[in-house]
Amino acid sequence: MTITKHSTSRLQGSNAHQTSQIKERAKRNKERNSARILIVDDEPRASESLRAILQFSGYTIITANGGREAIDALKTDTFDLALLDLNMPDIDGHQVMEFIKSDNHNTSIIVISGESGFDHVASALRKGAKDFICKPYMADELLLSVSNALERQHLTNENGRIQEKLRRSETLHRFLINNSPDLIYMLDQEGRFTFVNNQFEKNLGFDAGELLKQPYTCLIPPDDLEKAKYIFNERRTGDRTTRNTELRLKSKDFDSPNYVDVRSVAIELNSMGIYSTRLNSKKKFVGTYGVARDITERKQSEELIKYQLYHDLLTSLPNRTLFRDRLNIALAQAKRNKKMLAVLYLDMDSFKIINDTLGHHAGDELLQSIAARLKGCLREADTLARVGGDEFNLLLPDVSDRNDITTTANKILKELEKPFHPSLQEVFVTFSIGIAVYPNDGDSKEMLVKNADMAMYQVKNSGKNGFAFFADHMKEQFHKRLDIENGLRRALLNNELRLHYQPKVELKSREIVGAEALVRWQHPDLGLLPPSEFIPIAEESGLIIQVGEWVLRQACKDAFNWMELHTHPVSLSVNLSTQQLESENFTATVLGITSEFNLPRQLLELEITESSIVQNMEKAVENLGILHRYGIRVAVDDFGTGYSSLGYLQSLPLHTLKIDRSFIHAIKSTQDEHSIIEAVIAMAKGLGLDIIAEGVENEDQHHFLHNAGCLMAQGYLYSHPLPEADFRQLFSETI
Repeated sequence: MTITKHSTSRLQGSNAHQTSQIKERAKRNKERNSARILIVDDEPRASESLRAILQFSGYTIITANGGREAIDALKTDTFDLALLDLNMPDIDGHQVMEFIKSDNHNTSIIVISGESGFDHVASALRKGAKDFICKPYMADELLLSVSNALERQHLTNENGRIQEKLRRSETLHRFLINNSPDLIYMLDQEGRFTFVNNQFEKNLGFDAGELLKQPYTCLIPPDDLEKAKYIFNERRTGDRTTRNTELRLKSKDFDSPNYVDVRSVAIELNSMGIYSTRLNSKKKFVGTYGVARDITERKQSEELIKYQLYHDLLTSLPNRTLFRDRLNIALAQAKRNKKMLAVLYLDMDSFKIINDTLGHHAGDELLQSIAARLKGCLREADTLARVGGDEFNLLLPDVSDRNDITTTANKILKELEKPFHPSLQEVFVTFSIGIAVYPNDGDSKEMLVKNADMAMYQVKNSGKNGFAFFADHMKEQFHKRLDIENGLRRALLNNELRLHYQPKVELKSREIVGAEALVRWQHPDLGLLPPSEFIPIAEESGLIIQVGEWVLRQACKDAFNWMELHTHPVSLSVNLSTQQLESENFTATVLGITSEFNLPRQLLELEITESSIVQNMEKAVENLGILHRYGIRVAVDDFGTGYSSLGYLQSLPLHTLKIDRSFIHAIKSTQDEHSIIEAVIAMAKGLGLDIIAEGVENEDQHHFLHNAGCLMAQGYLYSHPLPEADFRQLFSETI
């Protein structure tokens, strides 16, 4: 079969539409920065004819006179298309095509030749030619063939770029998926794994081969199967999908008898159903896609915080809050079942002497040992709580009679007779125990604890080291305390309370930089009473909130007056009680009083003891955090007494630590070594806190603290607490 120029007759009759297509394609080629075309022919006239036709269409033309020039040009330059003659001396068109193919050139080929035999055409097409045009040719035929070849080349290149992008995208996606900190999975319609990322092996110990084709239930603990059924194997889409739902997954060693503490992993799960997207057909469920975040550490932290809120951090015993909760529950059960229960108030005798003699570290060790021994004397249903420095409360639910309670009390006292060895020192301790029994001694938690406390004080007054049940004759002492309570109520109404101010001085200059407000009671019969005479009763009766509010209001009023008299401002410290801190209107009261007297809030510092903070950490964080945002400062009073954990220092918005006077009293000369004081000062500086020492009574203590880096102090060396007028005069004389 012979192909001649007559085979192009179909092109000679091309219509206007075809011509338009050629022009449009030529335009697209031009817009692609003009395609580069290599014309290869050993006849100059033929090359020039092709150049003239193609340059008119905007192409960039390079000519090669023969095959050797063509190969040289291809080695040094790139071309989109080669128009190639076959019959050339030296190196013919077939050899040029073989070079293009072997050298992986991205160049399309159109053969333009007078050799129109079938063998020539077939050979050219086999070697990669996109078209074969016979000489002589029509211009339209040439342009259309060139346009088609370039269009195909463009589509091929574009497809290659798209494939490369897809490959890179898939590689990146797989990299991100496998290096994600989350567990990512896919399930099929039957709930079997079709994909898991590498995090499954890191978090759970399963590699992909162990999970693929396995049902998702292989990872779900038995207790969570029902819950997982509707969220792990999610079928819903849109807003109804599973979002941030907590679940547990088995680790690889879950069913092993020799498991470690953590056999399951807590996760937070997001999952959604996947459906087919075929056109003109109903969507079909094909599986589930899920992302799970390991929240084990967060859950452990939450459990730790919850534990700390309801437990004493030194002994790990329940604290006052948890004890009162359990007492409430036990009372409800006792009332329902008509049973007895007992509350015991345990207070160590002479703990302060031990603490001062052996040091606070030994005191902490002693309290931990005592807690351990006490727990060994109790039933599983009993509750032992630490409610103060050396005070414990014990709940004995469901007791038959007083003999059961007596047996337990004697057992405790006998167990505590054995020596303790804190810091390798032999120590003997005794306890005073007061007992109140429901229903005879009270039907509320407050009354039972109060009566047990009253009975405990009776033991202390009778020689200590024993126990006593609450009895009616103890009410006489109670009535005496009630007289103080009632008198205190009248004192609030009759304005009998007074404030004295103890100066705070800068150690370097001895200038007064602040004052601590201290309350006194000008009793109409007993004279001026110190706070130790009435503050404990105020706390027991709840009057401490009213007393505290009066102190804060009067102190802010006095501080404002000092501002009016002097341009030099003085900071004001006011002590808070636990009940104030826990009251519902505490923050509103403080902010209201400072606004009432227009006192700059940065001048006010609220002092709270360590025990108050630890007893109700959650409320302390909440209320003190609010006041901190308004600029009010917070100080820890009596720092270092009774609590060995310092975790609250980072939990609360604190500004100042007050070194307890017991540490200061131990300073006998400037040459003494007091590593605890130096450590507290260094720690405060490290945390960005101010530090002040209280109870400074002599020059040696003053100089020691100044040399150790303490900036402020207060104590009898500088001034006793003074009535407001005397303090105002002293302040005026020192500025």
